[in-house]
Amino acid sequence: MSDEGLRLATEKMSAAGVAPVAVAVFEHYYRELEAGATGLIREDAIAPLLDPPRLDAVDVPDEQAREALGRTVMIKLNGGLGTSMGMHRAKSLLPVRDGRTFLDLIVGQVRHARARWGARLPLVFMDSFRTREDTLAALSSYPDLAVAGLPLDFLQSQEPKLRTDDLTPVTWPADPALEWCPPGHGDIYPTLLSSGVLDALLVAGFRYASTSNADNLGAAPDARIAGWFAASGAPYAAEVCRRTAADRKGGHLAIRTADGRLILRDTAQTAPDEMDFFTDTEHHPYFHTNNLWFDLRVLKDTLEARGGVLGLPLIRNEKHVDPSDRTSPTVFQLECAMGAAVEVFEGATAIAVPRARFLPVKTTNDLLLLRSDAYDLGEDDVPRLAVEAAPLVELDPAYYATITGFDARFPAGAPSLREATRLKVVGDITFGAGVSVRGEHVMMREGGPGAVADGTQLGAWEWPDRLPGV
Repeated sequence: MSDEGLRLATEKMSAAGVAPVAVAVFEHYYRELEAGATGLIREDAIAPLLDPPRLDAVDVPDEQAREALGRTVMIKLNGGLGTSMGMHRAKSLLPVRDGRTFLDLIVGQVRHARARWGARLPLVFMDSFRTREDTLAALSSYPDLAVAGLPLDFLQSQEPKLRTDDLTPVTWPADPALEWCPPGHGDIYPTLLSSGVLDALLVAGFRYASTSNADNLGAAPDARIAGWFAASGAPYAAEVCRRTAADRKGGHLAIRTADGRLILRDTAQTAPDEMDFFTDTEHHPYFHTNNLWFDLRVLKDTLEARGGVLGLPLIRNEKHVDPSDRTSPTVFQLECAMGAAVEVFEGATAIAVPRARFLPVKTTNDLLLLRSDAYDLGEDDVPRLAVEAAPLVELDPAYYATITGFDARFPAGAPSLREATRLKVVGDITFGAGVSVRGEHVMMREGGPGAVADGTQLGAWEWPDRLPGV
């Protein structure tokens, strides 16, 4: 049935106007799925990455940094809807500080770097079919942002979800949009080519790309890294950070023993019986930030030589066609990771960067911390820790997991966390204005909603059933 499934899937893609390059990539992964590929990377096939170059040990003269940044484009992955936080629009439109969104701060970071280094520094977003309209509408308030001859975005491809029983494209009349999925952020490479953006960048004189997730405000333009990358002559580089206990589930780079090349291994590519190796922060000491640098000219040559198919490792995700309905049919979503391209380019490398370069917002716990005074926002619009170590925030997901629930319980904004080491909230609790936390505070509430009064100072103790000021 799989031949028929492939035919139906590719016909569906062509009818929807999906680019031929994207169809060819899908065919590649479909055949891998058909052959039983799982994308698993076994521990005995890799060795840990132990001693990558460190940015703090690199000497990059200002002129070298300026010249390299002047030939760099910033590409932000902007396909996510923030569904894990109950959002139904581009996650980058979520307010972060003083009513300004991720998008606003990213634009501010690029504008500051342009002024500081005298660089054109284009900003280009890879949108999905679900985020494009909202994103471009928001960017219309920055008429000076676009660089002549270059678009502000390009559209990520889409592909059919496949039934797990016969590998045919699923149908879901209740919401046909759910029949489609993005092919993972590894789609950036063929889509840059098929969209014409790669050629436009090269014609305009750009040579390097700095790519990162839109929800990571730490990945701001960095002329020093640009200078290092240009001088290295490497075709590709990944930013990595030293792992902590909080990073045990994050993907990591390793060295493939068969050929000595760097590869990326993610959670979905790790066998269940080897997760202890994957999560061991001493065994695999560096995690992958998904901040990447690549040579545009090398990318174009490589894509053209391979017919647009880089052949990145398959990630097979099994889900329900309607994620909110566990009785809906199970489907395969065929994906690949952007960072997996590290194994494609001979001479690819990695560089260890400060933790400040990795500041993703995946949950409302992260959002509360970023909105609080534990971070300062510099004139370059980059958030930086105002304390020695970020406090740990743990909000009850039953009440705070969605943006609607979160905002309703912090109507006056985030409490002061500058003197906190930990804030854990269990129960339905609304915080008033001017609340501050010191040390480690665990707050528990049972038997209905509660509130913390305006101006309350929460010290290092537990409140089992009651709240101060109530």
